[in-house]
Amino acid sequence: MAILQTWRDLAYGDGLSDKERENLWTGYFTIEKGIYEQILSDPTQVITGTVKELADKYNTEVLIMTGFLDGINESLKGYENPIDTMDENTQVKIEIDPEKLYYNMVEAKANWLYELPQWDSILTEERRKELYKQQKASGTIRKPQKIGRNDPCPCGSGKKYKKCCGKNA
Repeated sequence: MAILQTWRDLAYGDGLSDKERENLWTGYFTIEKGIYEQILSDPTQVITGTVKELADKYNTEVLIMTGFLDGINESLKGYENPIDTMDENTQVKIEIDPEKLYYNMVEAKANWLYELPQWDSILTEERRKELYKQQKASGTIRKPQKIGRNDPCPCGSGKKYKKCCGKNA
């Protein structure tokens, strides 16, 4: 079984009690925050190595690093790591796209990550606000304004909608 599937089964499956799952995620979020603090302190750095080497570098377990790589994969510059098939000896690369990463953190509602002080030197406050608004607007469904029976017909005839295009509706 691929290591990613092992992580997903553990993190999202039925094998843990609610308390165990809560402890797993609490620990994961703490480790994730620490890794992001290091990565964002030098956002232009390209980080490479095997999954095991990165786990060692960031002082965590291979499974936790796998979860991290799964989470960051869509925020990388122009490529994605082979997370579906990787094992602990798979070579991976982390080269973040800061705007994509910030946007995806907002989408994940990970305020403990998108509010990190390291962002101050990476993206301006105005740009962060723009990305935040873009992400929030992307999930908003806007319904077209409903035409009332007595409203002017949108076809421009000058008649009421009920006497024109809405006659057969």
